[in-house]
Amino acid sequence: MTASALLLAELTTRARVTAHSATSTCVCGTSTLADRPDATVVRHADTVAKAHAPATPPAELTARLTTAARLPGILLPPLTPTPANLHGRLVTFWPYGAPVDPENPDAAPWEEAAVLLARLHRTPAAPDLPPMRGPAKAAQAVDRLRAAPPHVATDPVLRAWAALPAWARAEVPMPDTRTLCHGDLHLGQLVRHPAPDGPWRLIDVDDLGTGVPAWDLARPAAWYACGLLPPDEWTRFLDAYRAAGGPAVPQDGDPWPALDVPARALTVQTAARALAKALTAGRPLDEVEQSLIDACARMGSAPPELTGTFAK
Repeated sequence: MTASALLLAELTTRARVTAHSATSTCVCGTSTLADRPDATVVRHADTVAKAHAPATPPAELTARLTTAARLPGILLPPLTPTPANLHGRLVTFWPYGAPVDPENPDAAPWEEAAVLLARLHRTPAAPDLPPMRGPAKAAQAVDRLRAAPPHVATDPVLRAWAALPAWARAEVPMPDTRTLCHGDLHLGQLVRHPAPDGPWRLIDVDDLGTGVPAWDLARPAAWYACGLLPPDEWTRFLDAYRAAGGPAVPQDGDPWPALDVPARALTVQTAARALAKALTAGRPLDEVEQSLIDACARMGSAPPELTGTFAK
């Protein structure tokens, strides 16, 4: 049995044991929700067990779990306050929440996500919380692209990356070291708890920390700028964030001076990931992937100091 298969089997056992310890009426059933090098996630009944990325620092993950536990109205709280160790991987346990339905995009909870973000950004961060990992993850995506087979589309992505300020490339600390941020906001990071129709909560604390709050708005902003998110959905998200008092952008007027650099960085990250996967698989780029490459090419011709040019 491979190490990955052994981890998956034992994680499944841990999830089942944890679920059965919480109730005497467990409706048994196990499923694998994710099995990637950086995360393995297993569900048994109403319990979810997650093996975090190798080499995850225990103190940092524990600080993130503590934050989730003290903010149950914003973040899904863990079942246990400290991670366990399984084959050298840190493991955490969570209640199951119903995810966003990918087959029903019209029901995407943009307003709910925005309000949760605004509340998170307004919450004081604990002093031991590490920096949010958004820029570091973007840098990892670019490193993977550099290691992939050469391709003509790689150059505009790397040029757009090089044009970003050093903090967005994780080369120096972020200019904001006090605001509590999610670090990797997208619709897959929301669940209803209790399932199936409880209130929405944010999940996945791996990137939680202090930093520039506009980073949490950057993925939908980048999708909008690239033509992948309809303007009305972007407006709903932005308006709800502002109405909830979110501090990442001004309460009125042009939001792009605050969003431009993070949105560029998320575009590069997404393009780098997509291109690296396509090159590794030896397949051509699809329409969405090509639109991301095209956006990077536009970004390379207009530096971030010219705020607003990326979004137009």
